[in-house]
Amino acid sequence: MRAWRGFIERSAELINTITKDLEPYGLDGGDYQLLAMLSEAPGHKMKMCDLAETLGLSRSGLTRRMEGVLKAKYVARVGDQKDRRAAYAQITEKGLTLIKKVAPHHVASVRRHMIDLLSPAEIAAFGTGFAKFGQQIDQKTKI
Repeated sequence: MRAWRGFIERSAELINTITKDLEPYGLDGGDYQLLAMLSEAPGHKMKMCDLAETLGLSRSGLTRRMEGVLKAKYVARVGDQKDRRAAYAQITEKGLTLIKKVAPHHVASVRRHMIDLLSPAEIAAFGTGFAKFGQQIDQKTKI
């Protein structure tokens, strides 16, 4: 019960605290995650449907999520010359410059508010636990 209550009572606060550290850069947590995913993808682009799935969003949710980063020209929508039905999101040079600037500050925030407070064993337990949660959720969504 202690673990569950702690998770319920503190996880949103932790995420909000880390997200607040992104505000000076004009980003929220969703923007940062989207830019990070694209910056790490091959060719710095992902199919829109794959990006939505990775971010845990519906197609319309991804469209709403992308409004700000498209307007700021951090991301562009691009087509596929081989398959005109496929649409991609690609991080722009402006977006890459921003994520490279923000990433060290974001990592420092995550470390300061979470990682540095935990022992190596606690970090390993978190990793194992969340991997198990993910596996169970993945199995249920494939049924």
